[in-house]
Amino acid sequence: MIYINKISIAVFFIFSLTMNLSAQDFHPSEFPDRIILTWSDDPMTTQSVTWRTSSEVKGSKAQFILAPNTPIYLDSVETFDATTQFLEVDSVQANYHSVTFRGLKPATTYAYRVGNEGTWSEWFQFITAPEKGAPFSFIYFGDAQNNLKSQWSRIIRQAYSNLPKAAFMLHAGDLINSTQSDSEWGEWNHSGGFINSMIPSVSTPGNHEYDRKEDGTLVLDYHWKKQFTLPKNGPEEFEETVYYLDYSDLRMISLNSQEIVLDEKSMEIQRVWLEKVLAENTQKWTVITFHHPIYSSGTGRDNKEFREAFKPIFDKYKVDLVLQGHDHSYGRGRNLPSGVANQDPAAQGPVYVVSVSGPKMYNLTFDKWMDRAASNTQLYQLISIEGDRLSYGAYTATGDLYDAFDLIKSEGKQKEFIDKANKAIQEAIELTPGSEKKMTPEEMAEYMKTYKKQN
Repeated sequence: MIYINKISIAVFFIFSLTMNLSAQDFHPSEFPDRIILTWSDDPMTTQSVTWRTSSEVKGSKAQFILAPNTPIYLDSVETFDATTQFLEVDSVQANYHSVTFRGLKPATTYAYRVGNEGTWSEWFQFITAPEKGAPFSFIYFGDAQNNLKSQWSRIIRQAYSNLPKAAFMLHAGDLINSTQSDSEWGEWNHSGGFINSMIPSVSTPGNHEYDRKEDGTLVLDYHWKKQFTLPKNGPEEFEETVYYLDYSDLRMISLNSQEIVLDEKSMEIQRVWLEKVLAENTQKWTVITFHHPIYSSGTGRDNKEFREAFKPIFDKYKVDLVLQGHDHSYGRGRNLPSGVANQDPAAQGPVYVVSVSGPKMYNLTFDKWMDRAASNTQLYQLISIEGDRLSYGAYTATGDLYDAFDLIKSEGKQKEFIDKANKAIQEAIELTPGSEKKMTPEEMAEYMKTYKKQN
């Protein structure tokens, strides 16, 4: 009888686990989770870290040390009290904690952990930015957005396996799909796991990070400023969404395109700020990121007012690269708007890239401005800067090279563009599944004319 009861209990326990598999519990506990590295100040001498606990944990700490080759002996570590903020969203109550380590040495490895006695995280390591002129590489992701745990996870992990010593990871908006969804942020953090705790994230918001009040006011997802500790050197209205940071020879600039495309006043504030930041820029390379593309790669999309207001500034200050998302397809082109056939090889405008890392897909635009395009393909991008050369590579979910180019910028010479797409796999331009039900015969013919002719 006792034996039967034990079996019954075991069966009930297994059944209970099975019933809960479809809805993972991402609720906080006393143990730190969602540990994310970011920068709020100079990447050479500071490092910010943010983490989450249950709301019962009123105080949390961070410890760090110059990473030793020996075991970490606690009598050598420094301990810092965290700044703590409470957040209740989606019926989840949590405390978000943050610390910025300061006075660090450039190009140096440090170890850190967060929590408190009895609840410490494992020890993680990070490397501070090198001094100006040193080579480095970073990862760029377009929209993650959907099926984060099940499908986006393999993209960020594949990218990490290709570039485990990336300087940072750039997220070009729509990191999640539903604003204020704590479970989706749980999936996003689950997918990144320890990678987020060792490689800093540089993030710009997309339209899915925003809600609207009844009066039409845009509201940024409440998680954003709690879990990302980003620079506050942008316009006061857009702190931690509009900002810049300098890393070696690069100036990386984030714009808030959701505010730009929906509000003329916000557009003007950011336009004025950007021109000032670019006019004062002394870095050799300049990359700008935002969510809504200047030139859209997806069917039926166009951000004309945004393009007319900002493209002249990009051209004037010879911005090198513009990294975008939103259109759930891939496009790469330059020297616009004259189109692929009429590009001016002497033009010094940016290379524009639109990319997608998650599984949600759209068909390509009929207005083909791109030199290289992709539909129905999850991608991540690895970008390296060394002296006069910026090297770009886009990779598929299985690690195949899909697109590549180099930019060479020498003193007293025009910037040189070297297209390396011929070294990559065949262009993926098939229509997404179900397109035959959504497109008219005329649209199908137009698509085939635009893309199939060239392959």
